[in-house]
Amino acid sequence: MTATQRILLGLALGAAIGIALASWTPSAAERVADAVQPLGKLWLSALQMTVVPLVLSLVVVGANTATDAAASGRVARRAIVVFLLLLALGAAVAAVAAPGLFTLFPRSDSLTAALRTTGGHLPVTAPVGWSDWLSGIVPTNAVMAAAQSAMLPLVVFAMFLGFALTRIAPERRALAVEFFRAIADAMIVVVRWVLLVAPLGVFALILSVCARAGLHMLGALGVYVLVECIVYLIVTVLMLVVARVWGHEPFTRFASAIAPAQVVAASTQSSLASLPAMIDSADRRLAYPTAVTSLVLPMAVSLFRLTSPVQYIVSASFIAWAFGIELGIVQLAAGAVLAVVVSLGSVGLPGQVTFIATNVPVAQAMGLPIGPLGIMLAVDTLPDTLATLGNVTADLAATSVVAAQSLKDKA
Repeated sequence: MTATQRILLGLALGAAIGIALASWTPSAAERVADAVQPLGKLWLSALQMTVVPLVLSLVVVGANTATDAAASGRVARRAIVVFLLLLALGAAVAAVAAPGLFTLFPRSDSLTAALRTTGGHLPVTAPVGWSDWLSGIVPTNAVMAAAQSAMLPLVVFAMFLGFALTRIAPERRALAVEFFRAIADAMIVVVRWVLLVAPLGVFALILSVCARAGLHMLGALGVYVLVECIVYLIVTVLMLVVARVWGHEPFTRFASAIAPAQVVAASTQSSLASLPAMIDSADRRLAYPTAVTSLVLPMAVSLFRLTSPVQYIVSASFIAWAFGIELGIVQLAAGAVLAVVVSLGSVGLPGQVTFIATNVPVAQAMGLPIGPLGIMLAVDTLPDTLATLGNVTADLAATSVVAAQSLKDKA
C-alpha cells in the first residue's frame, strides 16, 4: 500500500467513525472528538515547524538555480521570463476564479465551528490597506519575520539573500548555497518522518471534525476537489490561448500536436515522464528549432510548474470559504505573489512535502488559519491527473512562445 493510499485510508476510517458517532450518540461523539483532537494538532504542529527554514532555504537555492539557468544564454533568459509571466497569469486567474466558484456552494456553520477546533482559529488582525501591505513587504528584522511566520517579508528577504549570493566570490557562494541546500534536504527528511504518521494524524483530524460536523466535512472536501479540478481545466485551456496569441500557433495545429504528450501526462501523472513525448511534439509535430526545445523543455520540467500557484490559491480560497472569510484584493495579491515565488523553489519536491511547504506560507500570508490543511493534504492528490495535464500543456505553450520570439529575432 502506497503512502497516499494509507493516508486516504486514515481519512476514510476517521470520517466513517466520526459520522457514525455523530449520528448515533452526539454526546459521545463530542467526547471522542475532544480526546483525539490533540493528536491531530500535534501532527499538524510537527509539520508546521519545518516550514520557515524549508521555505527560506528553497527560495535562496531557487534564486541561485534560476540565475544559473538564465546565465546560459538568451533563450534561457527568455524562457525564465516566460515562466514567470505564465506563473503570474495562472495565480491571477486562480485568485479571480476560485473565490467566486466556492461561493456557488452552500457552507455549513457547523463545519466552520468544527474546523476551529483543528487549530484553525481566526487571526485577530485589523484590515490591511495597500499602503500598509506594501510597506510591510520588506522586513525590518528578518529574524522577527521568521519568528512571527510573516511569510511574505521572509520570502522577500530570502530572495535578496539568494540573488546577493550570486554576486560574491564563487567559492563562497558555493559554500552558502550548499548550506541552504543541506538545510532544505534536512527539513525534507523531517517532513518525511512526520508524514510516516500522516494516516494517524489525518485520522484524528477528520474524526474530530466529522464527529462535530457530520457529513458536512466530506461535502466540503468534495467541493474543494471539484473547484480545484475546474480551475486546473481553466488554466489548461488558457495555455492554448497563450500559444495562439503569444506563440502564433493555430488552435487546431497546436492542440493536435500536443495531444500525445497530454496522453502520457494523464497516464503517468509525471511531467518528467512526459518529457520525451513533449520533445517529440515540439520537434517533429510543431517543428520548433532543436536549440529551443532541447533547452526550454528540460528547464520547464525542472523550474516551471503552472498548477502549483493555482493549487496554493485554491487551497487558501477553500479555507476562507469554509470559515466564512471574504478575501480582499490585498490578501489575494499577497497570496498570488508568494505563490509564484514559492513555486519556483518547490519544483521537484515530493508531492506531500510540497503541499505542506507551500500551502502553509501562502495561507499565513493571506491571514488565514492553517488547521484545515492537514485534512486537505489527504485528498489533494486526487486531481493530480489534471494538474500534470496543465503543467505539460503549459510547458509546450511556453516553448511555443520562446520559439516564436527566437524566430522573430532571426527575421
